[in-house]
Amino acid sequence: MRAFIVDRYGKSGNALRAGDVPEPEVGEHDVLVQVHAAGVNALDLKIRDGEFKLVLPYRPPFVLGNDVAGVVVRVGAGVRGFQPGDEVCARPDKGRIGTFAELISVSEDDLALKPARLTMEEAAAIPLVGLTAWQALVEVAGLREGQKVFIQAGAGGVGTFAIQLAKHLGATVATTTSTANVDLVRRLGADVVIDYRADDFEAVLRDYDVVLHSLDDKTLEKSLRVLKPGGKLVSISGPPDPAFARELGGPWILRPVMRVLSHRVRKAARRRQVAYSFLFMRANGQQLAEITSLVDAGVVEPVVDRVFPFEATNDALAYVRTGRAKGKVVVKVR
Repeated sequence: MRAFIVDRYGKSGNALRAGDVPEPEVGEHDVLVQVHAAGVNALDLKIRDGEFKLVLPYRPPFVLGNDVAGVVVRVGAGVRGFQPGDEVCARPDKGRIGTFAELISVSEDDLALKPARLTMEEAAAIPLVGLTAWQALVEVAGLREGQKVFIQAGAGGVGTFAIQLAKHLGATVATTTSTANVDLVRRLGADVVIDYRADDFEAVLRDYDVVLHSLDDKTLEKSLRVLKPGGKLVSISGPPDPAFARELGGPWILRPVMRVLSHRVRKAARRRQVAYSFLFMRANGQQLAEITSLVDAGVVEPVVDRVFPFEATNDALAYVRTGRAKGKVVVKVR
């Protein structure tokens, strides 16, 4: 089958190679999915560039891609929840990525039925950002009605989804964006919109319950100061903390390394009586099914910026790297 392959880690001119690879094996509890569309994420770039080699040691050559929507073509003997012909979507487990391909084998535990009202391209824009927003706001932060949440980079893939989810949960939502995207984030439900080129969010926001951080270290330090005592900062851009090392289950040496990496921010958080957590989202079909039910009900809408043809997967990655995408970028495989 055709796929886009990482032959070596690195940033400089490191395009994926289009080539043929064997069809994936289908285990007892696996589902073979014919890929119709694949979401493109900043995570794909970070994996390709080698930024996660310490915690996600993929061995080149490997197929890249972390979001999928498609049709079930075969199921393992132990699969009970899916059958051939089902339209599905998923964020495959971190150890089984490879959605930039014509086929992928996914554990049935990581799979959900595709929202009936969406195209394949729209459905492929949901799993990774939807699960990230859900796990950050619902699972880790426990966001409740009446609370205030600051979601950074509101026009990005995670931001566009998280704003809508937070509003559904009954929160007051603040976000940052550029002038060009102010109307977009307001349409999605943001109550307080800060143009980061004109204003400093630290001068505007006070006593927030939750921050969803996705930017740089400087922004992280400032974000701690907009939280009230007892507030929670959930970061999807780091630094990783010891809890993540335990969850990862990797070599023991990762724990002291991550303790050192996150020492400064954890100390600053304690000083301000707030909690800091690093989130590396995980595959979860049950949560994804809850998310897709919200999509089918019209509560949350995917935001798709551009759809690239399969043969232009490298162009899609290059576009994501510019940071100018509004919502998600998708590759149409079939």
